[in-house]
Amino acid sequence: MGTPLGDFVRAKRDSIQPESLGLPSHGRRRSPGLRRQDLATRAGISVEYLTRLEQGRDRNPSVAVVNALAHALSLDAAERGHLRYLAKITGGECVAHAQPAPPRREVRQAVLQTLRLLEPGIAVVTNRLGDILARTSGYEAVMRASGLLDAESPNLTRHLFTDPRAKAFFADWDEIADQQVFDLWLAPSVESSEWFTTELAPVAGPEFTHRLNRHVVPQRGELRIDHPSAGALRLLRETLELPDDAQQLLVLLPADEQTAQAVDRLRDRPHGRLRAIS
Repeated sequence: MGTPLGDFVRAKRDSIQPESLGLPSHGRRRSPGLRRQDLATRAGISVEYLTRLEQGRDRNPSVAVVNALAHALSLDAAERGHLRYLAKITGGECVAHAQPAPPRREVRQAVLQTLRLLEPGIAVVTNRLGDILARTSGYEAVMRASGLLDAESPNLTRHLFTDPRAKAFFADWDEIADQQVFDLWLAPSVESSEWFTTELAPVAGPEFTHRLNRHVVPQRGELRIDHPSAGALRLLRETLELPDDAQQLLVLLPADEQTAQAVDRLRDRPHGRLRAIS
């Protein structure tokens, strides 16, 4: 049985063309990407050890081996961070002994007060599972038409994979879906991620499940929305991590004047009272 670490190393190796690292292509091969031999040589480890790591038969690589693999695979900063995180959970460092359970949903008063100061902007407090924990009504004004906020306990990940309106609303649905599933690896705890995944997978279907072990670190550019009444919106994303709470404060800023004017019109509509809701 594989491990998240082994899955990531193998997936990354398969995605690399030898020529990009200055290595010979070795002609046509049944398997895509970089050969185990080439990666092992670049990392200074044996092919046998790399095989055990990829297959999940070795779960405790040293820090030196993890760093050597990161260098050999030419990982960027985000991918290196993900590799180190996977090494920790594969080795059991991040695994608690409690039964899987949902994470807490409380938002600290200081964070709620900060959110209120952002009015009439577009801001939301969420966690890596996608739970919408608190938001400004600027966020409500923009997101109301998506159907995301119709649920009693809104969750962006669940909405993306179970509500057909999501694909019409988010112009780059595939990218947003990749980001949300990837973030499950960074959830409040391994337990809460397992709980959420188990609960969501049966109703979300293959578009969710096939992303679970891809381990492709997503790029996070503009958020593009096809709003049914306001038209095309382009929003810049700024995220403030709240590590002690395992939460994030996300602020969305209009990327152009057309978007700014459209957002102003949405906020001027009825039921757009600006407030923070926890």
